Amino acid sequence: MVPRFPDGFLFGCSTASYQIEGAVDEDGRVPSIWDTFSHAKGGDTGDVACDHYHRYSEDVALLSELGVGAYRFSIAWPRAADLGFYDRLVDALLEKGIVPLPTLFHWDLPQSIEDHGGWLSRDTASKFADFATLVAGRLGDRVTRWITLNEPIVHMAQGYAYGTHAPGRELMLQALPVAHHQLLGHGLAVQALRATGATEVMLTNNCTPVRAADDSPAAAVYDAFHNRLFNDPVLLGSYPDFLASALEPVIRPGDLDIISTPIDALGINYYNPTLIGAPTADSPLPFEMLPIEGVPTTAFGWPVVPEGLTELLTSLRETYGKNLPPIYITENGCSTDEGVDDQFRIDYLDSHLRALHDAISAGVDVRGYFVWSLLDNFEWAEGYSQRFGLVHVDFQTLSRTPRRSFAWLRDALAE
Repeated sequence: MVPRFPDGFLFGCSTASYQIEGAVDEDGRVPSIWDTFSHAKGGDTGDVACDHYHRYSEDVALLSELGVGAYRFSIAWPRAADLGFYDRLVDALLEKGIVPLPTLFHWDLPQSIEDHGGWLSRDTASKFADFATLVAGRLGDRVTRWITLNEPIVHMAQGYAYGTHAPGRELMLQALPVAHHQLLGHGLAVQALRATGATEVMLTNNCTPVRAADDSPAAAVYDAFHNRLFNDPVLLGSYPDFLASALEPVIRPGDLDIISTPIDALGINYYNPTLIGAPTADSPLPFEMLPIEGVPTTAFGWPVVPEGLTELLTSLRETYGKNLPPIYITENGCSTDEGVDDQFRIDYLDSHLRALHDAISAGVDVRGYFVWSLLDNFEWAEGYSQRFGLVHVDFQTLSRTPRRSFAWLRDALAE
């Protein structure tokens, strides 16, 4: 039996627009960087995905059957010309008593903005604030809780440094301005949302406990890049020292005041710890990521280390103290190739919920937990090869089949 969580604790599921919606040519939607990137690769695309755009009523019914209190979804910036779908989705959620928790940017930047520099350009931060104002003006009468950005570290690293995600740039350390401009966009969006009456605004960061494989400074350097680069400016109003000097050319007076505009909560996406060693002689980066041995791995090859979640949350409290706002685990889950009978996912969720409960028992203020994901979906560069859903999706027929993990979680929440 899953341990009992505090009264008012919010359980939910998370998804993202390009990964599930489809309908890429409908109702004025313009191309995104993921349309361009996936089509250029010649493999899977999000053109149809789960067809959530047309089947949202069925998916909201699944959320209701599951018994979750909230649904975290993202709003596609390329749909800015017509937000009617999100009107319908929010109304359907509220009718079922499910709290809508929209994320304003989950990586699907309009291609037209990328063509003018994307997040390498400071102007994109201002455009993002305008988008936040537009969306809040449309939905703010029913939506009071918001997330600005999802995992800016991953978008910067995979999209602009390594080139494995859209927009496919391979800039390595020259991608650092993307971090500052995303954070500036976050701060401006917080201010815009506040102006429209939002009561709870957060940023979602992907964080990892960093473990050192040797006595080199590489682990501390990686921690600064992956964790502190996106937490320190928001919570402390400053960048880690050596990164501050690297970012100095793009930081303007007042930027850090904007970035550190107070947030009401911090979203944390947790999947695994990271083992870091000294870089090889020919490495373009000042660290090397190493495999964690002796633990189970997901179908993605990610190590399963539930105690890492406890470690991460207690370390965040130790690092930021009174500056740390309440936390929501906005993503946690695993891919598995088991089909509908997914005992691996049940064990994964059970162990991570226990680890989360341990962190709460240790005094960390955690207010909610969101499973990634409700549905099997378009898993970015991996296409449809990785299945994270509590609900199996047949991508030929688009039929939904709840997995055994769905029933397990439904029963656990009912208890």
